[in-house]
Amino acid sequence: MGTTGRRPGAYVCGIDAAMDLIGGKWKVLILWALHERPCRFGELRRELPGVTEKVLASHLREMEADGLVHREAYDEVPPRVEYSLTARGVSLNEALEPLGAWGRANVPGMSPAPGQMREDDDVPLVTGAA
Repeated sequence: MGTTGRRPGAYVCGIDAAMDLIGGKWKVLILWALHERPCRFGELRRELPGVTEKVLASHLREMEADGLVHREAYDEVPPRVEYSLTARGVSLNEALEPLGAWGRANVPGMSPAPGQMREDDDVPLVTGAA
């Protein structure tokens, strides 16, 4: 949903407003991919298997209009465009981190983030440790 389709003043709470910005399957995944580093369109497409060019282009335009993504077009041949997160996009990603941690901890089949363990993980004892 683009900026023109927003419901200003009609939000029930802050979560409702935030979900309006990131609704759908792909926007949160685009935020996650861009959190790692700026990406070109093709790189994003490879990072998100299953997204169509049309949907990715549409979501990137909407996220740019919402101030979450910055589009940088370089004056080169061949043309090069990179997408990165704005400060607003970074802050939204930071707000979503606890939700990701909850998902890893509570959704069956999800593995914990690298270097993290779950409470019920079987961990062998290290001998000689105090």
